Amino acid sequence: MPVTATPPSAGSATGHVFDRIDFPVDERAHEQVVFCQDSVTGLRAIIALHSTTLGPALGGTRFRAYRDEGSALTDVLRLSRGMTYKAAAAGLELGGGKAVIIGDPHAIKTPELLRAYGDFVERLGGRYVTAGDVGTNSDDLDLIGQSTAHVVGRNVIAGGSGDSGPNTALGVFQAMRAAAVRAWGDRELQGRTVGVEGAGKVGFELMALLSDAGANIVVADPYQPSLDRALAAFPQVRVAADVRAERLDVYAPCALGATLNATSIEMLDTSIVCGAANNQLLDPSIERALGDRGIVWVPDYVANSGGLIQVEGELRGRSTEEVRSRVEKVFDTMSFILDTADRESILHGIAADRIARRRLDGPA
Repeated sequence: MPVTATPPSAGSATGHVFDRIDFPVDERAHEQVVFCQDSVTGLRAIIALHSTTLGPALGGTRFRAYRDEGSALTDVLRLSRGMTYKAAAAGLELGGGKAVIIGDPHAIKTPELLRAYGDFVERLGGRYVTAGDVGTNSDDLDLIGQSTAHVVGRNVIAGGSGDSGPNTALGVFQAMRAAAVRAWGDRELQGRTVGVEGAGKVGFELMALLSDAGANIVVADPYQPSLDRALAAFPQVRVAADVRAERLDVYAPCALGATLNATSIEMLDTSIVCGAANNQLLDPSIERALGDRGIVWVPDYVANSGGLIQVEGELRGRSTEEVRSRVEKVFDTMSFILDTADRESILHGIAADRIARRRLDGPA
């Protein structure tokens, strides 16, 4: 099969791998970035390994129609960094990696393309283990798994642990309850109004948990089939054009990232921000602005770590019960981060990063 490696887009500021201006100056560099292309299937993908200090770099494959190659590169670099910190903060023996496949999955996704992508994963020799993400599911992972053993999250019948959405949602729910203790002195969410942005596989599962907990749910999603499914399951849910404009107790971003920026936070009327979306803050200064308004922000890579805990369990052969128990401990992890932030008079995101870095740096 013809395969080639392609460089980033020439002349684009977002096409750079080295000397990125959008990462902190003290940030550890990515270990390896692989550009993958297969002319037969039309595959164009980028695999980014941020760190393998604690173990193999594990992270999902996002399949998305990016505006351009530079945008895809920026996304995969940010997402893979987040996976390093997610694994470290969760106490897992894993590194951080991520991959993106460029293109509309509804238009170009084929079994042949997925198997070609699996070939590239295999060539990394286990340094990168892939899983599902936006635009990919367990059926896709089964196909990728025909070309590589370094994949988790496949269907149970194929030897995997299945969809990680329920455990991702459970982690978000537990982190939300920890934030509720900080905001209101009570972990219970009964009677609280939660705005769920995104009714996809994680948002849907989060709504189920919130419904069982007696919360009032407002949902927004531009994809009508997702809304229809949510309303069929939870007829009491109210639909909004933009949940950020609603009066809420909790804003739960569960779609794509960067929904919190200087403009959007001005419209927020909420006490807590806690959701499954990655890279929710447009830039780190937004957390300070949220804090100045008395809003508790839960670092996204802590809240959404349940899916990673599940696939790590698959990799290590843990039972379903053990995995669920570990996901429920996201409550304890988030409580510890909140306590650390108070004790050291720092922001929650900085506290989470410091805890992760202590593991990454090892014994002094």
